[in-house]
Amino acid sequence: MGKRYNSILETVGNTPVVRINKLAPSHVNLFVKVEAFNPLGSVKDRLALGVIEDAERTGKLKPGQTVIEATSGNTGIGLAMVCAQKGYPLVVTMAETFSVERRKLMRFLGAKVVLTPATGRGSGMVAKALELAETHGWFLTRQFENEANAVMHSRTSAKEILEDFKGERLDYWVTGFGTGGTLKGVARVLAKERPETKIVVCEPDEAAMLSSGIEQQRNPDGSAAASHPAWHPHPLQGWSPDFIAKLAADAVDVKVISQVLRIENADAMRWSKELARKEGIFVGITSGATFAAALRVSAEAPEESTILCMLPDTGERYLSTPLFGDISVDTTEEELEISRSTPSAWLQPA
Repeated sequence: MGKRYNSILETVGNTPVVRINKLAPSHVNLFVKVEAFNPLGSVKDRLALGVIEDAERTGKLKPGQTVIEATSGNTGIGLAMVCAQKGYPLVVTMAETFSVERRKLMRFLGAKVVLTPATGRGSGMVAKALELAETHGWFLTRQFENEANAVMHSRTSAKEILEDFKGERLDYWVTGFGTGGTLKGVARVLAKERPETKIVVCEPDEAAMLSSGIEQQRNPDGSAAASHPAWHPHPLQGWSPDFIAKLAADAVDVKVISQVLRIENADAMRWSKELARKEGIFVGITSGATFAAALRVSAEAPEESTILCMLPDTGERYLSTPLFGDISVDTTEEELEISRSTPSAWLQPA
C-alpha cells in the first residue's frame, strides 16, 4: 500500500530490518537495520531533522537564519535536505579528505561547503564551524554534543527496534559510534526496555579511542579540546573523527556497553562488498565495518541468538574512495569475452 506525505521530512525513519541469509552463521539469526532507506541515504537524516526541529521549538533557530555544522558528509547531506525543505541557508565545513560525492550532494541541495585542510583533521573543521558561527551569528547545530541528536534516536530508532522485535529475542545490538547520537539514544532505551540485549560497539582498529582507555580532553561545554592520542587517519569515513564525541562518552559513562570491538580496514571493505554481492544490500564502508563486528559476535554467540546490526549509509557516496578502487569503469576481459560470444554490437576496448 502506498502512502502520501506532506513533505519529504515525514519519510525520515521507519527503516527496514532485513534478515541476512547467506553470510550469517547457521546457528544464529542475524538481521541488519538498513539506514540507507532514509530519504538522503543515511542514519544522519534522523539527526538532522531532530536537531533542527528541536532548535525551532526552543527558539534557538530563527526564521531565515543560516545553519552551520562541521561534518564528514552524511550529517551535512541530511541537514541540506532539512534546510532546503524548511528554507534555511546552510553552510557546512568539511575536511578536504572526504569523498567528492559528498561535496557535490550537499551543493546540489543548495548548501555551501567550506573545505578545511586535512592537517586539521575533524577538530579543524569543527573549529572552523564555531568560528564562522560566532563571526556571522549563524546557528551551529553541534551534532557531537547536542542532546537533541540522542533524543531523536530514542524517539525513533529505538522505538522501531523495540517494535520490530516485540515478543521475540534480541540478544545483541551492534553499532558504530561516530557522533554518539545513535549509540546513546538507542542504548539507553534498550537498557531500560530490553536489559537482556548486549550492546556491542565497534571502532576503527587504526583509531581505537574507546578501547584505549585514554580519557578525551574536553572544554567546559563538553566539546573536544584536542585530538585524541589514540586516533590515526583511517578510511572509514563518518566513523570516529579525531575525538570522542560527548554523546558517545555519555554512553560509555553509564556503562551500558557490553563490548568494544576493533575493526580493521580490510574487513570493512570486504564485508561491504560481500553484502552487495551475496545479499544484494548496497551500503558503505562503515556498514561493512559494523557488519564485520556483527559476524564476530555471531561466531561466538550461543545457538539461536538474535543479533541486530546497524548499517549507517548507502554505498553511492563512496564511489571515489578505495572501496571502489578495484571496480573497473572500462570493459573487462571477461565482459569482452561475453560480448564476442555473439556476432553483433561489439564495442572495441579503448
